[in-house]
This record gives sequence, C-alpha cells and structure tokens, in this order.
Amino acid sequence: MKKRCEWAKDEPNITYHDKEWGRPQHNDQKLFEFLILEGAQAGLSWSTILKRRDGYRQAFSDFDVVMVSKYTQKHIKKLLKDESIIRNKLKINSAINNAKQFLKIQDEFSSFDNYIWRFVNYKPIKNKFKKLSDLPATTEISEKLSQDLKKRGFNFVGPTICYALMQAVGMVNDHTIHCFRYQK
Repeated sequence: MKKRCEWAKDEPNITYHDKEWGRPQHNDQKLFEFLILEGAQAGLSWSTILKRRDGYRQAFSDFDVVMVSKYTQKHIKKLLKDESIIRNKLKINSAINNAKQFLKIQDEFSSFDNYIWRFVNYKPIKNKFKKLSDLPATTEISEKLSQDLKKRGFNFVGPTICYALMQAVGMVNDHTIHCFRYQK
C-alpha cells in the first residue's frame, strides 16, 4: 500500500494527490483554473471543491480566461443558481474580476506562468516536512505574492490562498517525507 500525505485519505483527494498536487504546472489555463478553485475554497474544505470541479469547469467555460473575463450580470445570475458550484456572489464576482486581472498580467509578462513562477526563481521549493501539522499556512513568499496580486486588483488571494495555490501548482513541494510522491 502506498504511503501518502495524511490529508489524502479518500476520493477525490487520493487521485488529486497522486496525479496533480505538487507537480509543477506551467500551463496558463491550468494556473487560472487553480486560481479560481483556490479562491472558491476559502472557508471550505478542498474536498468540497474537488467534488465540484467538473461543475466549475462547465460553469466557467473550461477555465477559458478570455471567456470568463467577459461574463456579464446575466452570467452571474445563472451562476448563482448553479448547484454544481459554490453559489457565493463574492467568489463568483472574484473569479470574473481575477480573469480580467489575469489577462493584464499575461500582457505584461507574456504569460501568467512567467509572472507567478518568478516568486520562486522559476524553481520549485522542496520542503522536508515529516507530518501534516508541520506544513505552514503561509510563508514569506505567499505573503509577497498575495500583496502583489492584490496591488494588481485581484481578490480572494490572501497569503493562505496563495500558499495553497503554490502547493497545488508545484511551486512548493510539500509532500511529507514519508509520502511516495516526496522527492529528495
């Protein structure tokens, strides 16, 4: 039996842990997806969001940032009735706003990937935590990323959300040392 990080005990967490979490991601569409999902997760469990991931994919045009940036009040009303996602007006408005800001970053840095990965000098940080309780909720880097994103007009991007984003897209590898996905 494979040893995993303590939080990966059931589906859909196991599949997500084994196939995605902590793997370096450089595709802007995937980075936008995780930005939306991490913002939606605020105050909820990650498992809740994973169970609704397909709903988010459908509701947010397969995470096409250009399409999401053009969502209107009509889209928002429809999303607020969509039971396949978290129907929180602030989070929905945030996703649309963040799509607009994401496009500005793509224009400035040629990709969101170029922008976000510069915070870790384009190389994943490999931590050596023994247990889940050792993992921080925020770091100095996630605080800097949060401040910069907020300065650029993003919302639902506090330091904890930014650190979770960094973990999800492999900017930091926080698999515990006993996990089969841990890399020395």
